[in-house]
Amino acid sequence: MHDCYGEVDRVPELLERVEREDDAEAWTELGYRLCLENDLVFPAGFAALPRLIRLASNNPRARALAGTILQRAAGHHGCDDLFADCAETVAEFRALLDLHLKSRPDDYLAGFLASLAAREQYHWSAALGDFTDDFYDLACPHCDAEVTIAIGDYGRYSAIRDWNLGDVDRRDLRPASPEGLSGPGRWMHETAVRDGQEELACAITYLFGDAECPRCASVFNIADEYAFANCPGS
Repeated sequence: MHDCYGEVDRVPELLERVEREDDAEAWTELGYRLCLENDLVFPAGFAALPRLIRLASNNPRARALAGTILQRAAGHHGCDDLFADCAETVAEFRALLDLHLKSRPDDYLAGFLASLAAREQYHWSAALGDFTDDFYDLACPHCDAEVTIAIGDYGRYSAIRDWNLGDVDRRDLRPASPEGLSGPGRWMHETAVRDGQEELACAITYLFGDAECPRCASVFNIADEYAFANCPGS
């Protein structure tokens, strides 16, 4: 159960410290030892999940770190068996996060992304922003053109991105009807509506709607193409 430094005894010591008191220094070190940048998580991260989740209902640091570990669970960590043993713990965390979201917290988006990871929607957990300046690069399934999808304050459109000119030949996106959503899109939209996150709910209808390719004028579903390109195992 080594951490990112290859040590096996430091993480248990740090967990004992944060269980006794909310030690900011210990939390910072835990974060460094359990996860690194570039989507890396270590065996000690999965081993620590049960203890982190027990603390998560009353401690935002524990909730955030457990969420970060889950968001990286789809990476090449070599701990599939160890993570599989965490199934019941992840189910507990999923329920805890749902209650947290219902309270409409200030860190709503972070909880929403962690909840997506707890539902094994890792690609959406990694991709979603706050939809003020979100862009998704996709290949048109018909002509293979590189299409930029924008959903944010700059507009909701598909375009061809030019190095000098920016996004050119824009085409308005076609949002999905909430009634027509299914699967993860339906859960995402219904949860955002339930929790009064109107802008997030509206943006999700565009993310799961259709786009027109500026090059060949064919229409394709944004979420389907993004999931095909980025969903583990697709």
